[in-house]
Amino acid sequence: MLAVQGYYDGEAIKTFEKISAKPNQRVLITLLDDFVEPVPYSRKKGVRGILSHYANPVLAQKENGAWERAAVENYDTV
Repeated sequence: MLAVQGYYDGEAIKTFEKISAKPNQRVLITLLDDFVEPVPYSRKKGVRGILSHYANPVLAQKENGAWERAAVENYDTV
């Protein structure tokens, strides 16, 4: 038996988690007295840029060419 949380949007019951129910599988539905704000459907965004608010522009300038400079400093035999 699996217990999941969700809400009724006026037309259908929506779960907060993804479930793997099979067609015609029996379910037990319990209606509670409290209410939740409905979760709007949104497409999952990629993780690209998710940490951008931590970016430091000053350090970003120093990062340009940092690997090349380190390679020259450590391995240049001239």
